[in-house]
Amino acid sequence: MGVFFEQLINGLTIGSFYALIALGYSMVYGVLKLINFAHGDFFTLGSYIGYTLLVFAVSFITAHFGLWGGLVAALLVAAASVALVGVFVERVAYRPIYPAGRLPAVVSALGASIVLQNAIMVIWGPRYQAYPAALIPNVHLQIGNIHITLLQILILVLSFALMGILYTIIQRTTFGAAVRATALDRDTASLMGINFNRIIFFIFTLGPALGAMAGVMVGMYYRQISFAMGWNYGLKAFTATILGGIGNLPGAMFGGLILGVLEMFGAAYISAAWKDVFVFLILILVLIFRPTGLFGEKVAEKV
Repeated sequence: MGVFFEQLINGLTIGSFYALIALGYSMVYGVLKLINFAHGDFFTLGSYIGYTLLVFAVSFITAHFGLWGGLVAALLVAAASVALVGVFVERVAYRPIYPAGRLPAVVSALGASIVLQNAIMVIWGPRYQAYPAALIPNVHLQIGNIHITLLQILILVLSFALMGILYTIIQRTTFGAAVRATALDRDTASLMGINFNRIIFFIFTLGPALGAMAGVMVGMYYRQISFAMGWNYGLKAFTATILGGIGNLPGAMFGGLILGVLEMFGAAYISAAWKDVFVFLILILVLIFRPTGLFGEKVAEKV
């Protein structure tokens, strides 16, 4: 049972990365009905910005804020920087072609992804980069037969806190009600006085910021980062979004966590080489019997 619970913790840790990235996909699709293929590259960019701060400015940051302050600073600076990039990409690559329909927007999203990925490669180089090894004390906690690291605890606490804050904003605030109303019917929401551009600014600020924080946490967890890793994580997060129900924020959260757990159990009890096959097989089965995803709802089409 110790191995089972350790794999469960590992799966939740990885799933929290997928969930944070999936939230960005889900918000953009919910409001714009657009698959933002550049979102995985926002995640990568955040990881590299965090790496730059922690490697080249670690002495200055830790001298003024301490080790934990340095980690917080890396998370916040990466989130703020990538949020600005997200707003810029929306203004340049998406907004001019909204009237043209969904297909041109998807093509533009793919183009933005290619530009961002190559920009990261040019700035930081094509080689793998490594986060500092001694960022977080290598502390292992043992509860019975279960081993868990301090880093896993920090990642899980921070990820669940971020997801809880976003859920509270969307479900419990007036502005969140405006976001939900816009996602339900943009035209009617605009007639009721809701500023559509403010909603767009919100989702293209918060979504990339969450992805950037996930990127920094992935760098701290695995240590190695690559300019091309956004494609793999973006694909997994998009899969989690579909699994939970695209456009459904709680579905994106639980879809990411479920995907991470399935991946770890597939690697532990079937084969590490076949873990992705196992995950996508589960996804196919879910979509056969539940086409809207586990938490999605059928929505009547407007005619």
